[in-house]
Amino acid sequence: MKKIYLFILFLIINFGGLALGSYFMGDAITGEWYSNLNKAPWTPPGWVFGATWTLIMICFSAYLSYLFTIRNSKFVISIYTIAVVLNVSWNYLFFNQQLPNLAFINIIVLTLVIIYFFITFGDDRLTRLKYLLLPYIIWLCIATSLNGYVVFNN
Repeated sequence: MKKIYLFILFLIINFGGLALGSYFMGDAITGEWYSNLNKAPWTPPGWVFGATWTLIMICFSAYLSYLFTIRNSKFVISIYTIAVVLNVSWNYLFFNQQLPNLAFINIIVLTLVIIYFFITFGDDRLTRLKYLLLPYIIWLCIATSLNGYVVFNN
């Protein structure tokens, strides 16, 4: 029963983070700055982002509900908080402030934090559950490449 409550809690926090990130993004995606960027040829259509983030946050919330049942510590909470802050702040840096270089550093650090979750907290009872992080890691690699393309080609 505790896992269900944690799952719901993490869904609320994670989707709340996505909503906050969208708020910080504002209408920048339809704005002049973003429209005029030289974007990567492999940039997916807009709807893919929403669908992907929905899947990622469901998987991440499921993983976290098990992790926090097994290893609920200040350290784990701190690492999770860093991940949420990095995820939300990327939208602010890239879209709102139009700082793709800082956003690039931000997303690299976020990717490393999620990989840290995969490696460090993927043992014992989380051996199979750590694979719920793969969609997040794969998407962050794609997003990092998109951000990097903007940095190096604009």
